[in-house]
Amino acid sequence: MTDWYNRWVGTEYEGADPPELYHHYIGHDNNRDAFMQNTVESRYGAEIIFREWIPQGYIDHHQMGPYTARIYLPPYAEPIRPGGDPLVWREMSWYGAHMAYKMEEEDLSGAVNAAIYSGWGHFGFHWITPFHNIAGMLTESASARLATPLYVHPDQLGGSRQLPEYAEQTTFPSPWPGGWWHVRDIVERQIIATFSPLEIAAKNRETVLRNAYNKAHRQTERGMEDDVKAYVIPADQHDVLTSLKMVNKLIGQGITVERSDQQFTHEGHVYAAGTHVVSLAQPKRGVIRWLLGQTYYPDNSYTRTAEGDPIRPYDMSADVIAEFMGVRVDPVSTSVQAPLSVLTDWVDPLGTVSRGQQGYLVSGRQNDAFKAINLLFETGVSMRRVVIDTGRARVGDFIIDSEVAASTISEVAEETGVDFMALNVDPSDFSHPIERQRIGMYQRYYGGNMDEGWTRWLLEDFEFEYSSLLDPDILEGDLADKWDVIILPADSKEMMLGPSGSNEGRGPDPSSTPPDYRSGFGQEGIEALEAFVQAGGTLVTFAEAGDLAIDEFGLPVRNAVSGMSGNEFWSPGSTLKVDVDTSSPFAHGMPERALATYLANGQVYETVPGARSSDVRRVLTYIDRDILQSGWLLGEEAIANKAAVVSVQHGQGTVLLIGFRAQHRAQTHGTFKLLFNALMGHS
Repeated sequence: MTDWYNRWVGTEYEGADPPELYHHYIGHDNNRDAFMQNTVESRYGAEIIFREWIPQGYIDHHQMGPYTARIYLPPYAEPIRPGGDPLVWREMSWYGAHMAYKMEEEDLSGAVNAAIYSGWGHFGFHWITPFHNIAGMLTESASARLATPLYVHPDQLGGSRQLPEYAEQTTFPSPWPGGWWHVRDIVERQIIATFSPLEIAAKNRETVLRNAYNKAHRQTERGMEDDVKAYVIPADQHDVLTSLKMVNKLIGQGITVERSDQQFTHEGHVYAAGTHVVSLAQPKRGVIRWLLGQTYYPDNSYTRTAEGDPIRPYDMSADVIAEFMGVRVDPVSTSVQAPLSVLTDWVDPLGTVSRGQQGYLVSGRQNDAFKAINLLFETGVSMRRVVIDTGRARVGDFIIDSEVAASTISEVAEETGVDFMALNVDPSDFSHPIERQRIGMYQRYYGGNMDEGWTRWLLEDFEFEYSSLLDPDILEGDLADKWDVIILPADSKEMMLGPSGSNEGRGPDPSSTPPDYRSGFGQEGIEALEAFVQAGGTLVTFAEAGDLAIDEFGLPVRNAVSGMSGNEFWSPGSTLKVDVDTSSPFAHGMPERALATYLANGQVYETVPGARSSDVRRVLTYIDRDILQSGWLLGEEAIANKAAVVSVQHGQGTVLLIGFRAQHRAQTHGTFKLLFNALMGHS
C-alpha cells in the first residue's frame, strides 16, 4: 500500500486505490476469517487470542467511507447477536463511552457510539470475541485519500444506520463541521481509542479480572441449563475428512472437544467409535452455539427500514460452519453419558493403503480425494473416474493404476489422509480415463476481486494447477488451444467488461486509475470466451458472473430473481436446502441433499422455453418448501423448485452456471465438489 501510494504522489493519480488485492489472496476479507481460520494470519491470531492469552478486551481499528461521522466507537448498533454474557456488552459500552469522553476532552469532534455497525456481524475477530467472553470492539475511522487529505463539504456529510441524520444526538453530541480531513486526524482519534480503554481497565483491574472469571463461569452454567446440552458429530459422515477438519477448527477456537473410542447410544441414536461430542457446559458456549447450531437472523424493527424493507446484515446472516462444510451435527437435549476423552491435540488422520491387482480405489466423496489425485498427476500415473456404480465402486470414485510406486501412494495417503482401497477387477467397463486439465481463471484490476483471490487460495490448497488470465490473455483469442476450463469468479458483468465493454459503458470509472492498471475485456473478450466454449471448453461462472454467459451467449436460461425487491426475495448469506442430481458429472461425490450458501447478487435459474431446452441440465435444485436452513429468507416461493446450478451445452462445450458462491471464502466445503468436478474434466 505504501509503495503504491508513494509511486503516484504528486500526480493526477495521487490517492488512487491500488489495482490489486492488498492481501495477496483475500484482500479486505482478512478480517472475516476468525471463525474458519483458513489463512496463516488468522491461525496465528486465534492461537494468541482464543487459546493462549485470552485477553479481557480486544479492539480492531478499521477505516470506513469519508462522508459520515469521523469515527465510530463501541458499542455496536442494534441488533446484537444473542448468547453472549451480558457483562461483555456492558463492557463494550463502558470502554466506548470512555473513548468518546476522552475525545471530547481533547476537542476532537465527530465521534459516534452505537451506530452504523450492528452487533450481529460476520465472525471476524471483533465480532466473534464477545462469545469468547472478551469485549470485542471495533472502531471505524473516516478515510482520507489513502495518505492524501480530503476536503469534505458540509452537504456531503450524512447519516447512517441508527444515525438517521447528521445532527446532534446523545451518542453524537459534536458533529464534525466539514473541511480538510487528514491522516493526522485519523491517528489522533485512534490513539485515544487505543489508550483510553487501557486506562479505564487499569484503574479497575480487579473488577475487570473478576468479571472475566464471572463471564466464563456463568456461560458454563448456562450451557448446563440450555435446551441443547451438546452437539454430537457422528463418526459416520458423507465426507469424513472434512468433518475432522471441522473438529480442528473448533479446537482452534479453544473449544473443548471430546471423542469416544467405542460405540455408544444416546437419545435413541447409535454412535460409532470416533464420534466427537461438544458440550455447551463450557466457557465458550456462545461460540459453540453459533458455529454448530441452526441460526435464524432476526426480522424486526431493527432489521427493516421505516418503510418495511429489509436491511442487509453486515455480511452474513449465519456463520454455521457445520452447514457450510456439509458436516452432520446432532443437537441433543441431555448430557452425553459415554466414555469420552478430551482431545489434547489436532486431529491428524493418516490414510490407509491396500494395494489390489488392478490398482487402488479412492472415494470421490472426500474433498481431499481431489488433492490426492492432483498430487498423483505429478507422477504421470494413469488414473480413471468411475461412471457406473458397481457396489464397491461408486460413481465419482477415482481409480489409480497399480503401476505407481507403493512409496508414492503411501506419501500421498499420509499427506492427505485419504484411504487407498484395493481394486481387484478390471475397471475399463465402469470408468473412463482422466487427465490433468488446463485451468485458467480471470483476474481483473480496479482493486481486485476477493472471490477470485479466495478461489486462487482454494485451488492451491487442493493442489490444482492453474493460471491467472488477465485481459490480454483473454483478448489473444484461441483460448481452446490453451485451456480446458476457464473460471469467472463472482463479479458483475460491468466490472469484467470494463468501461469500453457492452452495457452502454456502465463499467468502472477509469479516470482515477493509472492507464496501465485499467482493465476490462469488452466485446472482443466476450467473443473469445464464447468461441472457447463452442470449441469444447468448459466455462464455470459463480453467482452474478453468470450474467455474462446468459446475456452475451444467448443461453436458454434466465435468472428467476433478477430485478426482485428485497420483500420479494431476500437471502443475505443464508444456507438453503437443495436437491442434488448426483448423476451429473459436476455433482459426482455429493450427497443427494445439500446446502447452498446464498449471498446477495446470487442467481436462481429457470429454463427459457424453446428448441434449446434440452441443452439445459439441472444439477442442484431448491426444494419445494421450508427451504431455509439458517439465516434469513424472504420469498421462498420465488426459488422453490428452481435451479441453483445448471449446466448448459453450448456448441461443443459447456457453461456451468453456479448461482451461488460454492467456494465462498474457502469456507463452504460442502459444495466445493461443484468446482472440483468441473476441473477434473467430464465425459
